[in-house]
Amino acid sequence: MYHELLTDMYEFSMANGYFQTLPHNKQARFDVFYRNVPDHGSFVVSAGLMQALDEIKHWHFTADDIAYLRSLKHFSADFLDYLEHTKNQCTVKAIPEGTPVMPQEPILSISGPLMEVQLLETLVLNIINHQSLIATKAWQITNAADGRAVMEFGARRAQGPDAATYGARAAIIGGCSSTSNVLAAKLFHVPAVGTMAHAWIESFPDELTAFRAWAKIYPDTAALLVDTYDVVNSGVPNAIKVFKELRAAGHEPVGIRIDSGDITQLAKKARKMLDDAGFPNAKITASNALDAHIVKALLEDGAPLDNFGIGERLITSSSSPVLSGVYKMSELENNGKWEPKIKISNSREKITLPGNKQVYRLYKKDEPSKAFADVIALNDEQIGDTISAVNADVYATHDKVELKDFVAKPLLSEILTPDHEKDIETDTFAIQKFAHQKVAELPTATKRLVNPDRYPVFLTKNLADLQQKLISEYRNI
Repeated sequence: MYHELLTDMYEFSMANGYFQTLPHNKQARFDVFYRNVPDHGSFVVSAGLMQALDEIKHWHFTADDIAYLRSLKHFSADFLDYLEHTKNQCTVKAIPEGTPVMPQEPILSISGPLMEVQLLETLVLNIINHQSLIATKAWQITNAADGRAVMEFGARRAQGPDAATYGARAAIIGGCSSTSNVLAAKLFHVPAVGTMAHAWIESFPDELTAFRAWAKIYPDTAALLVDTYDVVNSGVPNAIKVFKELRAAGHEPVGIRIDSGDITQLAKKARKMLDDAGFPNAKITASNALDAHIVKALLEDGAPLDNFGIGERLITSSSSPVLSGVYKMSELENNGKWEPKIKISNSREKITLPGNKQVYRLYKKDEPSKAFADVIALNDEQIGDTISAVNADVYATHDKVELKDFVAKPLLSEILTPDHEKDIETDTFAIQKFAHQKVAELPTATKRLVNPDRYPVFLTKNLADLQQKLISEYRNI
């Protein structure tokens, strides 16, 4: 199922107006970017490109769609006839999924007939905003977990089936090892995991009987939930009894999960009990409304935890639930020539960057795996050995710099035209690996969970001058 009608009504109203007043083949370019990083971080892990491309390349309206639009009695008949017979005519440039991106940098740049590019706005933002938000939250949590596995457990708390399913994929891109969402596991070829709920324990006469029944069914993957009644006095002792029975039958247990209480103290006591009983390799998993700050605090307190199952605060990014990405026109074609466009505001940070652009990540010449800054340039600019640049941070005290001794790598590439589609990476764990590599290239200080340094982003002088020129022109109109 595709989502052509998942579009705000005003997009159709504008498209209908364009059809009536402007040439039907008038071209436009729009950029997708964001202004503020969730949770006061310094970057966003981009995600959602695979689904966005799939939607764009299959973009069309069915007879049923057209019938519904006609029933609204709001659009001209010739506009609806146009929609009924058109297919994707747009070109997409994009930064690869998994790339850490900074404020103002175009994640996607979409060009094509103005009517069609306009109609894609809501759908593309819906996909990119949500999945990039969840991938970023997953990176924060897995970074706090310091190499311990984080399982995505959020389906029941997500805002709907699509958010649960594509959110799980984004969580894997951000660093999670697996998901409890079986549909997401099937669609995106990732491990499906899970143990049991408290209802399993409550369905038997007592906890020990429940554990034994589970171990009989799943002798080689026995992970037992030990907090239904009393972790220390009941759960762990009963788990140890069952673990000994499993071992005697030739099976090794997986471990236990703690889902409530003072997890640090309970995990310490459980670890000692397991070790003393001869199960030093039995893992302890923690769950129950965890987030990056709680995970970090647990580990700093010495909680002997091996895994984390994280649900609502990951899949909803509850501490910062919106990535306010925007979709802004940057160029418009007039009489066969592209003209840069700008949106002006009294707030400097809301003034857009005009023109067709490229983003370069700069690496140190003597340390080619260490990125130290990004530069947003006009697409046709030649990047030399030295760049005269302006700080993109509107609050920067030193706004002009000379950048040198770098290797510049472009981030945006053309991946879809009306006639051709470039292969992109779709394997979720391959994207996760790429994301890990790209985040590792960033300065350590930009990756702090609390009060990270802002990663430097600059504009070339040509782009900054063009922006200022358009600001002056439009303010004098």
